Amino acid sequence: MVGVEPRHVEAHQKESSSIRDFVFGFGDGINTSLGLVAGVGGAAMSSNIIILAAIVAMFTGAKAMAVQNYLAVKSQRQILNSEIEREKWEMDNVPEAERREIEDVYKTKGFTGQDLEKIVNKITSDKKVWLDTMLTEELKLNLEIVGSPLKSAFRMFGAFLVGGILPIIPYFFLSGYIPLFVAIGVSLSASFVIGAIKSKIANISMLRGGLEMAGLGTGIALIGYGIGSELGSLGIIKT
Repeated sequence: MVGVEPRHVEAHQKESSSIRDFVFGFGDGINTSLGLVAGVGGAAMSSNIIILAAIVAMFTGAKAMAVQNYLAVKSQRQILNSEIEREKWEMDNVPEAERREIEDVYKTKGFTGQDLEKIVNKITSDKKVWLDTMLTEELKLNLEIVGSPLKSAFRMFGAFLVGGILPIIPYFFLSGYIPLFVAIGVSLSASFVIGAIKSKIANISMLRGGLEMAGLGTGIALIGYGIGSELGSLGIIKT
């Protein structure tokens, strides 16, 4: 019986606009709400006021982030598309110059002589392969990493709401300073988990990534609480 050679399968992580949007949106949402509940809670406001303020801020923040992400991704795609159109024009109008650019790319990879000629001929015989090679090898462009403007906007909006609601939930069930401590604990724990997952995908230390993201939340909570507490003690905010 002839043995079948096992296939060698490598698990590679690909860059993803989805992961980028979720981590950014979730982190911004949870930190925005945490800073707000810590600040308003530090001024000794009632739970109803904290809930109202936090929910308003959560939805307006989510909308603002979604719009900004849409515009940013759309602008980036427009820039990349303009580069693609320029490459297409050059392939049609100055093909020899573009062919030499392919040669230069593979010369730097160590190919010479007939090997180099075969590779260049093979690539330039198919316009799609030729274009893709120019984009990835010469210009280092990848539209898939940039993502879709509309999808990115919706992902950002949803992730912001998911993160933003976490610090608010304790105020629906508790009162006084207890929900603030619960909100901080829940928010920092969630931030640590998301930071760790992001780091695992990037193949770096999960502990470091988790602590980094949780640390940002800690700083925001302290700043928010300090501002609210100081304004309340000075009588600027009537509690």
